[in-house]
Amino acid sequence: MKQGTEEQAVREAVETSGLQSSRLVKLHQHATAVFLLPADQIVARVSSVEHLPRLATSVTLTRWLAANGIPVTEPASLDQPVHAEGYVVTFWRHYPQPIPKSNPSTEHLGNLLQQLHQLPQPPITLPKWAPLTSFTTTLEQAHSVPDSQKLWLAERAHELTLAFYELEYALPPGLVHGDAYPGNCLWDGRRVLLSDWDEAAIGPREVDLANTYQGRRFGRTDAELERFRLAYGFDITKWLGLTTLTHIRDMHTLSSYIRRADAGEASAANELARRVDSLLRGDTAASWTAA
Repeated sequence: MKQGTEEQAVREAVETSGLQSSRLVKLHQHATAVFLLPADQIVARVSSVEHLPRLATSVTLTRWLAANGIPVTEPASLDQPVHAEGYVVTFWRHYPQPIPKSNPSTEHLGNLLQQLHQLPQPPITLPKWAPLTSFTTTLEQAHSVPDSQKLWLAERAHELTLAFYELEYALPPGLVHGDAYPGNCLWDGRRVLLSDWDEAAIGPREVDLANTYQGRRFGRTDAELERFRLAYGFDITKWLGLTTLTHIRDMHTLSSYIRRADAGEASAANELARRVDSLLRGDTAASWTAA
């Protein structure tokens, strides 16, 4: 079956689901394409079909989290995910953000993760958190990365994966968000919600903490990291595995840039080249930009 465009997928899913919106507003294009349906005040997220299992899980999980008092973005009350035009579409409540935009803080995220990690095991089958599996698949299929760099990145991913399984963890394992960082937080009036649950899993809680420290690449300050530490209540900088997890996060963030570069997006290709160059040089302090 020939795959349509992401916009065509949303329009078909809208019709299938009985929604009203005839106008779509594209909000975001990174790991997924995100559209606003203004008439319904719903957000549609468009993903590849191979992500269906984790998307179905994210819908079920967030409903359970909301019922247990965790501030999360909630799925729309529809039968979903929806197959359309060779994609999978999920629908979520729209949370308009303040203008000018003021991003939630590291302290907000620390509080949210502290609440999340206090929950018992959810009554939902979740995968075990495994480092760099999706990155490895993306890299194998990439045509925008030179072969010499692909080889180095694949070997480095293998080294980091082995190192991950040799770590001794300080916190008990359990439910993890999997992609927790301040950019995945949204305002809902005066409260802050944790969004984007596609990578939720069972794994080491340190995974959810390390991403914020990897944010030094994007200018995160010592003061912001200290507020995060105090909010969560654990100093991960005293744990010897933090460097391994931040290096894994470095690699993980390349995936969406590889896909976008493969699709011909010049800004993503430029940022990908800068990031890979700094990794090849072993420059752990190089600044990166979210392009």
